[in-house]
Amino acid sequence: MVQAYILIQTEVGKAAAVAGEIAGSAGVISAEDVTGPYDVIVRAEAENVDLLGKMVVAKIQNVDGITRTLTCPVVHL
Repeated sequence: MVQAYILIQTEVGKAAAVAGEIAGSAGVISAEDVTGPYDVIVRAEAENVDLLGKMVVAKIQNVDGITRTLTCPVVHL
């Protein structure tokens, strides 16, 4: 299982709606609106990196109000 944090920038005033919509997606562990350079931080998991990438592109980036995402896979060193 691969887990990642997905850092999301949204249009002004859309953070709560984006987090709420993403929270219900399969593979999403948590989605919270935050302050700082990013507006929403999502923790997600998938069986492998390819499926994680497909989830980000097909499900998350298509949510209305998102302007940019940055995916940070979790590594265990």
